[in-house]
Amino acid sequence: MQFRNFKMVGYVVYGRGSFNQLDEIIAPHRKQGAPMVFLLDHHFKGRPLESRIPLRGNDLLLHADVTHEPKTTQVDALAQQLKEAYGTVSGVIGIGGGSTLDLAKAVSLMMGNPGSSADYQGWDLVKQPGVYKVGIPTLSGTGAEVSRTTVLTGPTRKLGMNSDFTPFDQIVLDPELTKDAPKNQRFYTGMDCYIHCIESLEGTYLNEFSKSYGEKALQLCREVFLDAPEWNDACDDKLMMASYAGGMSIAYSQVGVAHAVSYGLSYLLGTRHGIGNCIVFDQLEEFYPAGVAEFKKMVAKDGYDIPKGITQGLTDEQFDKMIDVSLGMKPLWENALGKNWESMMTRDRLRALYERL
Repeated sequence: MQFRNFKMVGYVVYGRGSFNQLDEIIAPHRKQGAPMVFLLDHHFKGRPLESRIPLRGNDLLLHADVTHEPKTTQVDALAQQLKEAYGTVSGVIGIGGGSTLDLAKAVSLMMGNPGSSADYQGWDLVKQPGVYKVGIPTLSGTGAEVSRTTVLTGPTRKLGMNSDFTPFDQIVLDPELTKDAPKNQRFYTGMDCYIHCIESLEGTYLNEFSKSYGEKALQLCREVFLDAPEWNDACDDKLMMASYAGGMSIAYSQVGVAHAVSYGLSYLLGTRHGIGNCIVFDQLEEFYPAGVAEFKKMVAKDGYDIPKGITQGLTDEQFDKMIDVSLGMKPLWENALGKNWESMMTRDRLRALYERL
């Protein structure tokens, strides 16, 4: 049997106020004349967090437009801009939600690899390390801070650059940075973690490594979204660690049906990852009955909004495109349904599922 030997995040700092140590954390990685590049979620433009970024010398602060999830064209343009201006950079530091973190990972990789990021969408296609990279989440749930993938929408598909060179060298987990997240956004992103865990724990790839992290993350999600009478600092602390553990749980397993289907939505309609997973999971009783029932309790508890009817009026060609993208996520389907998944998830069955969304 061949065991997978995974590269994980190099260094982790956790705690309220740990963002204040960023300057000293990155100092040893600065190179003469090569700037640190800070990619800050555009949501924080002009807000207090922006003024706390430790800019030195010719460091560059870029506001990452994450209105839409990262595209290969966006990654390529940013990397090319940096190469032309500086030759190389000391590092790329992503501060924001999962899209910003994915963008930072991808730009870092493309500073060390030729061609387009679209060339590396898949498993273990990246052959060279990128530059030093740091991830600082301001939302909790995606697990992007610890995953070995960076999910990008390319010219023909939505698929990650999944490699041993992708994980961050350093992450800074400061729950204070998540305290002002909008209520619905916080829920959608938190549910990404919850759904990760359900899919991992009920998947065919399950093992004790992923199970141990997945069970803890699931427990924390329940404490936050079911047990807590109202949102408080402890919820931010717990959800940040749920995100970390949830990301670790899929490092040695995989996600499943909800993610495979939501990739199609995202590619065609631009549906953001967290809310897309919620829209899909809401309709997956046949695959995850207990998880979906609990999810619906979480939705009802605080009255969150799960959109419906988003695929009404689509053409056959558009449905076919979503189906093609979704069925391309083979490891996800195999984890969910087993090695014979292709005989179980037919195009007609998947079309019927998309029509319910």
